[in-house]
Amino acid sequence: MQNEELAYAILTPYSMRKSRTGGIIARLISRTGLDLVAARMFAPSEELVRRYAETIVSETEPKHRATQDLIRQYVLRNFTGEKQGQHARVLVLVFRGAAAAAKMRNTVGHISHEETSGETIRDTFGDYITDDSGNVTYFEPAVVAAFNPKAIEHDLRLWAEFSDRDGGIVEEAVKFPAGAQIEKTLVLIKPDNFKFPNVRPGGVIEVFSRTGLYIVGFKVHRMSVAQAEQFYGPVLPVLQDKLGHAKGRDAWEDIVQFMAGARPSDTLPEKRDEPGSEKCIALVYQGETAVSKIREVLGPTDPAKAPPGSIRKEFGQTIMINAAHASDSVENAKREMGIVRPDENNFKALIENFYGRK
Repeated sequence: MQNEELAYAILTPYSMRKSRTGGIIARLISRTGLDLVAARMFAPSEELVRRYAETIVSETEPKHRATQDLIRQYVLRNFTGEKQGQHARVLVLVFRGAAAAAKMRNTVGHISHEETSGETIRDTFGDYITDDSGNVTYFEPAVVAAFNPKAIEHDLRLWAEFSDRDGGIVEEAVKFPAGAQIEKTLVLIKPDNFKFPNVRPGGVIEVFSRTGLYIVGFKVHRMSVAQAEQFYGPVLPVLQDKLGHAKGRDAWEDIVQFMAGARPSDTLPEKRDEPGSEKCIALVYQGETAVSKIREVLGPTDPAKAPPGSIRKEFGQTIMINAAHASDSVENAKREMGIVRPDENNFKALIENFYGRK
């Protein structure tokens, strides 16, 4: 559509450290009604932060210009360096749709002396505290965004420029005690969460935050038929042994179709490697005994058997439509990440395809 725009929101290092990622994403998706089309984790370099901060102050109205200057200072202080043993991590989310800039402005909200209502992201997750003289004593914007289409294009092109060097799986951003059993594991938020703009994707991430693990990779992914076949390849013999050769194969193709949008038997060879029609989010979590912690919060495959409070109890419907997938071992996490490639830079490709290459 010609009238479609891109908009972005950057979750601040504080929001990431406080595990507010899920709640913010839930608001962004459900209240903008926009399509989440790309995302990437960054451990920003000083050069990226400096160049980004240079363009933040653009308003002419004094009150809004002062707020932008606060955001500029905040970005310069907080988007690089280390706090509490972590290098600054930010998550850049890209949305697409009609009037995307205006919808993002209404959802993110301003952060100033305005009366809060809890309706915007900054009302809920941000802070703007002043003393009796009106001097700002504490400031946390929760997310950083631009609301002018030209500014959005400039900013997204800048982040795309640095997306290979500063972005991807930022596993070096978090420091752990010597001797700690550190693991990385893969989570897929499945297509059943994306049938329409809603809080479910963010809600799933919110529950995973109970693990205390760190998100070090984040990718919006459309699984190809070939990837789904490889990813769920180990499931095929299990289903055939349980259901018989033909019925087992049919059930397995149902899974591939659910994840990729097409059945292998109906897909032409030249189409097998094309991105599928179904969207998921691939996340990489890192921390001590990450695999078991994620699996415990996820719950068993069958939502009917999942304990209260688990993701599959809260969000699952059937054995196949069960909200999320998580690797069941460190070895399988490596295998599955090799297929889904959460470090792949489709963030840069989307921005260049939308705006054109310079």
